[in-house]
Amino acid sequence: MIVTINPATEEKIASYSAMSAGEIELVLEAAGRAAGHWRTFSFAERKVCMQRLGVLLREGKDEYAALITKEMGKPLGQASAEVEKSAWVCDYYAEHAASFLQPEEVDVDGIQGLVTFDPLGVILGVMPWNFPFWQVFRFAAGVMMAGNGIVVKHAPNVTGSAIAIETLFREAGFPEDLYRTLHVDLEEVDEMVGKIIAHPVIRAVSVTGSTGAGIAVASKAGSALKRSVLELGGNDPYIVLDDADLTQAVDHCIAARLLNAGQSCIAAKRFIVHTSVRDEFLAMLVERMSRKVMGDPFDPSVDLGPVARLDLRDQLHMQVEQSRKEGATILCGGEIPDMKGYYYPATVMTDVRPGMAVYQEETFGPVATVLEASNDAEAVRIANDSPYGLGSAVFSADQARARSIALQLEAGNCFINSMVKSDPRLPFGGVKQSGYGRELSMYGIREFVNVKTLYLG
Repeated sequence: MIVTINPATEEKIASYSAMSAGEIELVLEAAGRAAGHWRTFSFAERKVCMQRLGVLLREGKDEYAALITKEMGKPLGQASAEVEKSAWVCDYYAEHAASFLQPEEVDVDGIQGLVTFDPLGVILGVMPWNFPFWQVFRFAAGVMMAGNGIVVKHAPNVTGSAIAIETLFREAGFPEDLYRTLHVDLEEVDEMVGKIIAHPVIRAVSVTGSTGAGIAVASKAGSALKRSVLELGGNDPYIVLDDADLTQAVDHCIAARLLNAGQSCIAAKRFIVHTSVRDEFLAMLVERMSRKVMGDPFDPSVDLGPVARLDLRDQLHMQVEQSRKEGATILCGGEIPDMKGYYYPATVMTDVRPGMAVYQEETFGPVATVLEASNDAEAVRIANDSPYGLGSAVFSADQARARSIALQLEAGNCFINSMVKSDPRLPFGGVKQSGYGRELSMYGIREFVNVKTLYLG
């Protein structure tokens, strides 16, 4: 049995029956047949369905945003923006998929070579709860415009969202069974996902989630010789140089740390500040973080909703407490509030050293650490002193200086004078323990195709 809980009230929302092995087998077989049919559709025919999907998302935006907020606690305005962004990626791939996958001619000593991009078949998506709509559509829009089918194992705590998304694909006119959701009991998920990956219908897998989840899934995919794309955890550094506009930097740093209550792989987590501006930056950061309003995510005046689950809130607090005991200083927040719901306040920590949990690990919640660097080289060294490599940012009035630093950072994304964000027009992904492969843009849609060489001698 799968039960969803409202993290703001701790009340049960709904319960759902998990699928049996036999039911999953039937879904996979049906998805395989649907994918075989879908690959025969022209790009123009696929485009009609994908554009309709974007229209339906916008028409139902209020309903879907409320569902996201209820299931995982995201403030309603942010949930609404998530649905709109999901519609945007549908529009983007509807418009550009044909050009991204246009066969390419290559001259081979006077003989024509041709490179084509063919569908693989059914792709498994293992999706997280923190952006229950966007993560799915970020993965699915390009995969389906490339001619593939999809089955998704979504996070159990957003099962209502998972069902709503499947219904959307059906209503948009995609073939029956081309997009299906697998409801897997949490206690059986490791064994069942392994069996699903091994199934002959599944041709590849995409995972968005924790590094641990990515390792587990990638090992199963590798043993079955199936391709995988992994978008995993992050411990994103934001470097603030001595010539930065501190007001602008603090604005972006707070927004990047507190979006979705800090529950984002690309949330800013480590602020590496030049010694000469460190005290001023810190004072501004603490003053403004302390004023952030925590409460009902349906209230438009609220800045911070709850953490999505009790176990996640407890894990976050354990990281903070462990680091405090080892010498870190808490300047604001850091205490579990006496209120209903899985809330955690905006927290700022200093005196953080290598080896501490909040230095080494991903903190999936509204906890910021402020580190100090005496020069550019030290800032780069601290930023790269992490097993992760997803996002990063540099703040400086000198574009050439910021770009030089950005090119040295071990990350899949680096934004200058701005917070990190995913965009359909740009490739998105990480390095090191943040994963491999890319989503979005031309690079993302080519991850799940057969790049075929034709030699026309």
